[in-house]
Amino acid sequence: MINSTIAKLALQALLGRRRFYLLLAFPVLLIGLVGLVTALTDGDAAWEIVPGLGYTLVLPLVAILASSSVLGPEVDDGSIVYLLSKPVSRYGIAISKWLVALGATLVAGSLPIFVAALITGDSARAVALLVGAAVAGTTYSALFLAISAVTRHAVIASLMFVLIWESLLGNLFTGIAWLSISQWGVRIAHALSDELPDPANLPWAIGASAVVTVVGVWFAGDRLRSFSLRGED
Repeated sequence: MINSTIAKLALQALLGRRRFYLLLAFPVLLIGLVGLVTALTDGDAAWEIVPGLGYTLVLPLVAILASSSVLGPEVDDGSIVYLLSKPVSRYGIAISKWLVALGATLVAGSLPIFVAALITGDSARAVALLVGAAVAGTTYSALFLAISAVTRHAVIASLMFVLIWESLLGNLFTGIAWLSISQWGVRIAHALSDELPDPANLPWAIGASAVVTVVGVWFAGDRLRSFSLRGED
C-alpha cells in the first residue's frame, strides 16, 4: 500500500515550502521558552509549560502544517487529478502522504516536547510525555490529512478545531477531555508517570486515538477515490 515515489514527492513538497520554516519555528520557540523559564526560575515552573503549551498548541500546529503541506496544495491547484489518473491505489496515496506528515509531526512536534521536558530536569516525565505526544501526533496528523482531503481551506478548518475545541472549550469544560486528542495523549503519558494529569480513561484514550487515526487515513483515501470518480479539483 505504501508508494515510495509518492512519499518522496510528498517529502519534497513539505521541505520545499515556506511552511516548513514555520513548522520548525514552533518547536524552537517551545524549547527556547522552557529553557529561559528554567534559567530564570526553576524546573517546576518551566514544567507547567511543556504539557500545557506543547500538547495543546505546538504539537497540533506542527501536525496541521505537515498534513496540509503533503496534500493540501495538490487539492488547491487541481494537480491532484493528474496524480489520480495514474493506476495507483488511492488508499496507498493517502497512507504514503500520511506517513510523511506523521514523520514530520513526530520530529518537529513530539521530539521537541521530549527535549523541553528534559530541560526541566525530569527524565521520567519527559519519556512519558514523549510517548503521549507520539500518540497524539499520530492521531492529529491523520485527522488533519482527512480535513485536507475534504476542503481547500484545510488550514483554517484545522486551526478552528485546535483553537476552539482543543484549547478554548477544552480548558472551560472538563468533559471535553474525553473528546480531545491532546488530552488523550496526556492520559497515555499519565500511565507512565503519575505526576501528570489524568483527564480521561486510559482504554478510551488508546482506543479513541486508534479509531481516529485509522478512520482519518481511510477517509482521506476514500475522498481521493471520489476525486477520481467524479473528476473534482
